[in-house]
Amino acid sequence: MTIHSDWGDWLPQAVAEADPDGLGIWYLGCNGFVLKAADGTTVFIDPYLGTGDPPRTVRMIPIPFAPEDVVAADAVLATHEHTDHIHGPSQAPILTETEATLFGPSASVEIADGWRDDYDVDADDIAEVSEGDTLDVGSLSIHVEAARDPDADHPVSYVVECDAGTFFHGGDARPSEDFEAIGSTYDIDLAVVAFGSSGMIPDKETREPTYTKWYSGENMAAEAAKQLQTDRMLPTHWDMWKGLTADPTAIFDHVRSFEYPRSVDILEIGDRTHL
Repeated sequence: MTIHSDWGDWLPQAVAEADPDGLGIWYLGCNGFVLKAADGTTVFIDPYLGTGDPPRTVRMIPIPFAPEDVVAADAVLATHEHTDHIHGPSQAPILTETEATLFGPSASVEIADGWRDDYDVDADDIAEVSEGDTLDVGSLSIHVEAARDPDADHPVSYVVECDAGTFFHGGDARPSEDFEAIGSTYDIDLAVVAFGSSGMIPDKETREPTYTKWYSGENMAAEAAKQLQTDRMLPTHWDMWKGLTADPTAIFDHVRSFEYPRSVDILEIGDRTHL
């Protein structure tokens, strides 16, 4: 499968040319991000460039870049084994075109190991991580933490620490005692929380419309931010799948009376923020 970008190569070029003072953070849509530190360390988290599985899952946003256009990457992090988080056509070319290593939990690595048959991916390009591990990637210290995602076999979350602050990516995880433990352990500046509506999505096997809830709604997103004690919350995934999209501004009323988050940051695909 060859991936063609709707936007050409401007986004990976913008990342390559950026010289952030702290940590530059670009939203790739769905639940994907690319982080670039002041020393040039570049890490992708859950980059997904596929179109889904129509008519079950239908992508609602552009494909922002082709993976072959990525100029530099040091690591690709996968949070769990779902296709929009671990995807050979999206991620294997990043590994082969750069010096990046893919890190993921056991179920994700099991999928990635199959890429060696279809792509020029070496065994050394893929590494399994578990809760409690710490990865040192350039100037970034990346902690692997637990996550509760009832739809995944082995989900994890990532806490990324650098001189500029602390970034948290929870994958598709929902509020739980795991988030409470993370919030008590780390001083999180910006936390990613998967947010969306519920809907009738065709079943994977029967294709019959089935009630589907994959992400946190407004109250659960507010609870996640409160548990994580994050200064800023960044809702994601609301833009991606037809039938599960949502309005992230609805979160404002649900967090207004809580100490955390101090703010809700809303990014569209291709937008940049920073620590």
